[in-house]
Amino acid sequence: MTAPRPLIRLDKWLWQARFFKTRSLSARLIAAGHVRVNGVKVGKPAQQVGPGDALTLVQGDQIRVVRVLAVGTRRGPAFEAQTLYDDMTPARDSVPNAPGFDGKGRPTKKDRRSLDLTRRPPLE
Repeated sequence: MTAPRPLIRLDKWLWQARFFKTRSLSARLIAAGHVRVNGVKVGKPAQQVGPGDALTLVQGDQIRVVRVLAVGTRRGPAFEAQTLYDDMTPARDSVPNAPGFDGKGRPTKKDRRSLDLTRRPPLE
């Protein structure tokens, strides 16, 4: 017989993997519906996850996609937490802070309009 797959609560795993500073913060984000497990929206922090599951979550203004590699036993240092997951988030293009500003004062109205067109819409 094969051993059962090790499972852990989703809020606890996100806290152990250092995606959130507190476990209650991770639970609040899950309850708000901002986390998906294998493409399915999760509403309960007690959802069980294990190795092989894919998580999609909103962290700040960024959408993170990670694959669970291991179930942790404690909230250790950052290098230990990084061994719990594989980050599959696509690399973001860095947008310059002020592309129309060359040290010559404020950007013109035309510069601001072109800057607004390059900004991404907010996440849903």
